[in-house]
This record gives sequence, structure tokens and C-alpha cells, in this order.
Amino acid sequence: MTGEADSREAGGRQFKVVVPARYASTRLPAKPLLDLGGKPMVVRVAERALLSGADEVVVATDHREVLAAAQGHGLRAVLTSVEHASGTDRLAEVVVALGWRDETIVVNVQGDEPLIDPALIGRTAATLAASGAEIATLAHPLSEAADFFNPNIVKVVIAASGDALYFSRAPIPYARDHFAREAGGETLPAQMVAYRHVGLYAYRAHFLRTYSRLQPSPLENLEALEQLRALWHGFRISVAISDHLPSSGVDTPEDAHRMQEWFKNV
Repeated sequence: MTGEADSREAGGRQFKVVVPARYASTRLPAKPLLDLGGKPMVVRVAERALLSGADEVVVATDHREVLAAAQGHGLRAVLTSVEHASGTDRLAEVVVALGWRDETIVVNVQGDEPLIDPALIGRTAATLAASGAEIATLAHPLSEAADFFNPNIVKVVIAASGDALYFSRAPIPYARDHFAREAGGETLPAQMVAYRHVGLYAYRAHFLRTYSRLQPSPLENLEALEQLRALWHGFRISVAISDHLPSSGVDTPEDAHRMQEWFKNV
């Protein structure tokens, strides 16, 4: 798909991608610089983002080595604060530093997903462009009870409007009568609609400017889910349903080895 086609898909609106790339990682130090087939991982991610139809892709990092690696491969990169608590905070700094206009659509593509599907990036931007929301994200239907009850898989409940009602690590919506009959919750009701949240976000730039001033919510702290801050303060999150899941990212040394082996064979 060409960039022109992707721009039409995003409601005729151009969009930008920011790849936040924090140098420090408890489980995988210097993660953005992980060598994948001769290129640093952050470069692989940015190259995938460039295929999405975005009119600009920016790497946002807190470390000069990552900055140099991105720039050395012809990418635009910005050095940001080491104090940011989240990738969203890092995006907000980029929006201010580069003077992007309030209605600019900015997609956050995490710097540890080197196989991300560019079409999902464009889809997220298109969802926001077509809505009046401040944020857009993706979800994927859940069919396995093990995934539904897994607290590491975030669930989202969606209103008739297409906006998120709530995100949780808990099994929601909870089919009371079915699970009362089916001890242990080994199956899901045939008619039940449940969604896994896919952590890809598009924001309007004016929300990112506001976000850094919002107080964290009690729900955000309890669930360890940053997006609940936006819902707590009354901002809308539009959700598009994707028929496929994105590839898994790189969080552990085992993930790193698996990804390096994959790039050896391409």
C-alpha cells in the first residue's frame, strides 16, 4: 500500500508516527540498539512505520547512542528527557518541541516491535481521523478462556458508539450465569463478545499537550494501565476492531534471541 493510499484511508488526513525508545531496560539493557540483521531494533521499527503512509516518522529517545544510531540510518530523531514515566510523556515532549499543530494525528509505535504491521498503524490513524475522539486504539476478539482470564492480557469493553467504556486486566465483561454453571471458567459463552486490547495508540496533538498536566487516576494505579487516566478525566478513546493480532514485541533475552534468528532468515 502506498503512502498516498494510506493517507486516503486516514480520512484524507496526514499523520505522524513517534517511536519512543528508552535506553534503559531491566530485562534487556540497551534494547533499542539490539542488532537485528545488521540494523538496530529501533531502526527496524521506524522503517516499518515509514511504510504506513505517515508523512513523518520521529524516533524519540533519552540516550545519545540511540539518537546517533537513528540519525546514522537517515531517520529523524529527537533527544528527550530521561525523566519520563511513559512513552506518552515522551510523545508529548516531541509534540511541543516540534511545534505540531493541535489537530495533528500522532501514532505511538513502541520501539520494541520490529515486525509491526504498517497497515495497523494506518488503521489506528484512520480511526482517529474518522472520529471526534482524542485517542484511538485497536482491539481483537477473544475466543479462548485462558486468554480471557489471563491478567497479562488487557481486556476492553466497547460502547455502541465505538468508544472504550473501560480497560481492565480482569475478565470483563463477566458472564455471571455461564461461569456459575461452568466451574473454573474453561469455556466462554458462544454468544459472548470479548476483546483483547491491542496497545497501539493514535492521539491528537492537543491531547498530548494536556496529558502531561493530568493527575494520575486511582484506577490507573490499581490496574497499572496508563490509558485509564484519559478515561478518568473524561477523554474519549475510539476503538477499531482488528481481525488479526500484531506480532509480539521484544521484552526479554529470549524474545531478543527469537527475533535475531528471524532476521537471519529474511
